[in-house]
Amino acid sequence: MPQNQPMYRFIADDLRAKIDNGRLDAGVKLATEGELSEEYKASRNTVREAIRRLTDEGLLESRPGQGTFVAQQIDPFVTVLSADPGTGFGGGEGATYLSKIREEHRVPRNTIPRVEVVTASDAVARLLDVTQDSQVVSRSQERYIDEIPWSKQTTFYLMDFITKGATDLLMAKDIEGGAVPYLAEKIGVKQTWYRDWITGRLATEEEQIFFKISHNAAVFVHSRVAFDQGNIPMRLTVTIFPVDRNQLIVNVGPNVPPLTDDAEGR
Repeated sequence: MPQNQPMYRFIADDLRAKIDNGRLDAGVKLATEGELSEEYKASRNTVREAIRRLTDEGLLESRPGQGTFVAQQIDPFVTVLSADPGTGFGGGEGATYLSKIREEHRVPRNTIPRVEVVTASDAVARLLDVTQDSQVVSRSQERYIDEIPWSKQTTFYLMDFITKGATDLLMAKDIEGGAVPYLAEKIGVKQTWYRDWITGRLATEEEQIFFKISHNAAVFVHSRVAFDQGNIPMRLTVTIFPVDRNQLIVNVGPNVPPLTDDAEGR
C-alpha cells in the first residue's frame, strides 16, 4: 500500500516498473479499468488518472474500441540540423543522418511527395518575403524510419522558379540529387545559407493520428528559410518532429567530433 503519496501515483509507479522490467512487454493489452480497480483496491477514477499519466509519458497508448496497450519504446532518431548549406541537407532532409541510419541498418522511407500550388499563408508569406496573395509550390512528405513515423515535412518554393524553368518542382516524385542542386543547375539559384527557428507546441489531431501519440503530446516545429546568392529567400522547409522519438543536434565549428552513442543519450 502507498505511504505518503496519492494512490494514482502508486499505481502509475507500479505499472511503470512492470513495463521497465519487462513484465509488461510492448504491445501487451493492459487490464481493464475495472480489473485494475480490483487489483489495487482503488476507484476507477484513480486508476484512470494513473493510466492517463503513463499515456502522457508515452508508456501506454489508447486504441479506440480495443483498449489500452503498452507502447513500443523507440530508440531516438538523431537529426543533425547543421549541414553544409550548399548541399540542401540538414533539417531532417537527408545525408548527415540517413548515412548513419544505414550504418546502423535502420531503414528510412519517404512517401511520394504531395505537390500543390497554394496561396501563401501569413507565416509562409512573411518568411519567404512575398505578398500574402502569392502562389507558392508546396511539396509535402511523410517520413519513416524502420516503418515508424519519424517526421512530416513540407517545403514551399517560389512560383517564379517554375516560370524560369524549374518545372520538376511540380512533379509528384523525388527530385534526383535533391532540389537544391537541381535549382542551381537548372536556373542558377544557389542556396548559400539558411536561418532556423525551432519551436514547440502540442500536436494537432492529424499529427496525433499519424505519429500515434497522445492528445497532449508535444512536437518540435523546425522552420528553415534558405537564402540564395543574392540573400533572397528561396525556400521554406517546415518539419514536424514528435518529441518522444527525436533529438535535434546543431554542430558549431569546423572540427566537431563525430557522434557517439553516449552523445546521443542512449
